[in-house]
Amino acid sequence: MKKLHAIILGATGATGQEILKLVLNNSNFSKITVFVRRNISIKHDKLIVKKIDFSRLKDYKKIIYGDILFSCLGTTRSEAGGKKKQYLVDYTYQFAFAKMASENNVKIYSLISSVGANKNSFFFYPRIKGILEKSVKSLDFELIHIFQPPSLIRQPSLLRTGEKVLISILTKLNRIGLLKSFKPLHVHDLADKMVLESLLDHKKKIKIYKPKDIKK
Repeated sequence: MKKLHAIILGATGATGQEILKLVLNNSNFSKITVFVRRNISIKHDKLIVKKIDFSRLKDYKKIIYGDILFSCLGTTRSEAGGKKKQYLVDYTYQFAFAKMASENNVKIYSLISSVGANKNSFFFYPRIKGILEKSVKSLDFELIHIFQPPSLIRQPSLLRTGEKVLISILTKLNRIGLLKSFKPLHVHDLADKMVLESLLDHKKKIKIYKPKDIKK
C-alpha cells in the first residue's frame, strides 16, 4: 500500500484534533496537511499547517491536494453569532472546500455530519447537515464516507455546559434501555472509525455510517 497524504479541515476542533493525532502516528500516512484559521502548537515531521482566510477559499485551490480529505469543520449558532454565520461555516465553507478537493483529484472524502441529518428537517442544525450531505454526494470523489454520530463527548476543555447536561440525561436514559441509538460517543472513537474506514477497500462509492455503525 502506498503512503497516503491526508488533508484535515477543522483540525483544531474536538474530532479533528483526534484524527490529527491518529494519522500522525499511523505509518500508512506520510504527509498530513491541515487547513486552519489559527496556528496550532503541534510540531511533527509529517505535518504541514496552512493558515487560511476562509472567506477567500478560492485563493487556496491549488494547494488543496492529497489522497483523503477529513472534513471536520463545524460550529454552533451561539459560537458563530447566528444562523447565517453558522450556515457559512457548516455548509458554505465545507462544501466549497470539498468541491475544490474533488476537482483536484482527491480520492476519498470523509465527512462528519450528524444523527438525524435531513435536508427537510424543521430544525436548523439537522437541516444544514442534510443539505450538505446531499450536495457532497454529487461530487466526483471515488469514495464518500458520511458519519452521522450521536451527541459527542468532547475533550473536557472543549465540552460546553449544555453538552454536559445532554450527555448526562442521555446516559441515564440509556441505562434504563431508552434512546440507545443516541448513546453519546467519545470523539476519539469517532476519529478512530473514520481513519480506519479510510484505509479499507470499499465497493460502494457512498457509505453512510449511523451511530450503530460507528460505536465499538
